Amino acid sequence: MNVLVPRDGVPSAVTIGKFDGVHRGHRAVIDQLSARSHGARVVVVTFDRNPLSVVDPSRVPDQVVSTSQKVEALEALGVDLVVVLPFTDDFRELGAEEFVRTILVEGLSATTVMVGRDFRYGKDGAGTVDTLIADSHSSGFEVVVVGDVCVDAGSERISSSLIRDALSVGDVERAAHLLGRPHSVRGEVVRGHQRGRELGYPTANLEEHCEGFVPAPGVYAGTLEVGGETYFAGISVGTNPTFTDVERLQVEAHALDADFDAYGLTGTITFTHRLRDTLKFDGVESLIAAMDQDILDIRELMAAGELTLN
Repeated sequence: MNVLVPRDGVPSAVTIGKFDGVHRGHRAVIDQLSARSHGARVVVVTFDRNPLSVVDPSRVPDQVVSTSQKVEALEALGVDLVVVLPFTDDFRELGAEEFVRTILVEGLSATTVMVGRDFRYGKDGAGTVDTLIADSHSSGFEVVVVGDVCVDAGSERISSSLIRDALSVGDVERAAHLLGRPHSVRGEVVRGHQRGRELGYPTANLEEHCEGFVPAPGVYAGTLEVGGETYFAGISVGTNPTFTDVERLQVEAHALDADFDAYGLTGTITFTHRLRDTLKFDGVESLIAAMDQDILDIRELMAAGELTLN
């Protein structure tokens, strides 16, 4: 990750965008950019926050992934450089022509710039694809405009909004289809009420403000990565309605066939299947019976090869 443009004179093939989620549509753009780079450095330019958080905070949506998750996902795609621009009040005042000159030409020595049809840049979004093409003639780079990537042939385009919609109703399978990978959240493992351990299912609880969009309350199958190891996991998102002393949303995972102290470590929870809604049970015995069944359901997914550690 580089928070400043390098200004090192190395020719670069560049794409610019929010890249929230680093979904299949984003990956298709990066694949096309790599194919057209002609040996130039492949660079993704993105922002440290959604520009709406500065321009119109009332309209900013929750992010699918954190900035650090986004950078890691982009780097995993094999790009040569990820540049994260701080979208500050000063940055939003940067004019369109100045953006091209300072970021693309002087900063990145761009040879190719790949953007979507609705790309806007510069103060008040004054820059458009047409102005970018006009500026490219005197600036020495080509502009490539890419089309949308659709969910399926002839259907709606893949977007971060679609992914948020899927996660908001707990449809982690659809979210994975749109992302091209299962969705994950991560954060520090903190001490909870210890109730899972009392019930025979100790869990790793993530801190309240973990990274990534938290799916709708429910019980899920997936994995837990902590301390350099990955485990099959039963995952709970919710307020544990069987009990009355849980005030905030809990994101916790029970690692199958493992028991360890992970407090203070970073845990990554990956959601692969939704098992059921979060329910309020009449008593502890009914809750334990449901948890027993959840684990059996997870083991069936494991046996069928539908849930793996890869």
